[in-house]
Amino acid sequence: MHIYLIRHTTPDVPKGTCYGQTDLDVTDTFAEEVNGIRPYISDTIETVYSSPLQRCKKLAHALFPSKEIITKDDLMELNCGSWEMQLWDAIPKEEMDLWKNDFINVIVPEGESYVQLHDRVIKSFEEIKAAGKTAAIVAHGGVLRSIVAYLTQTPLKESFDVFSFNYGCVIKLNVHSEPFSHEAIYNISQGGKEWHRPTNF
Repeated sequence: MHIYLIRHTTPDVPKGTCYGQTDLDVTDTFAEEVNGIRPYISDTIETVYSSPLQRCKKLAHALFPSKEIITKDDLMELNCGSWEMQLWDAIPKEEMDLWKNDFINVIVPEGESYVQLHDRVIKSFEEIKAAGKTAAIVAHGGVLRSIVAYLTQTPLKESFDVFSFNYGCVIKLNVHSEPFSHEAIYNISQGGKEWHRPTNF
């Protein structure tokens, strides 16, 4: 049994913008990006799960047009609270300094912490794994990173440096192998470097 993690395609948002659960649309490169992903999608996939945000649902429906798409709120990206859609470098310094000192545990104002995201994502992932079917999960960078960090026992703080998952990537998980293994079978950046953090962080 395998589980395939698929990140959404390029969102329609200026670089340098803080976003999480904002329901962004995708860019006009969507069709091209889908065509790049499609050859890496296994025909053995039985069940498809997706974040309810449209940038994920659109990709799920494009890749699996004949399958039911099961949306799970716990697969959404980090809730960035009052920071949503602000430029990273425009966020109040006192809030940013507190978060920078412990960005894993500090809760974003009116949002959540990375640990809180991790806990809800892993709860949902374990439910998907327990179903025992070859599945696809179409979600966000933070969600994919959280799952792979959990399975590889990588500390969350280190996961940002260890795992780089580009828009549209496909990660194949061998969830029942000993030891666990994962493979980035498609991980090409078509939109150039993304910058989803403050400039000096």
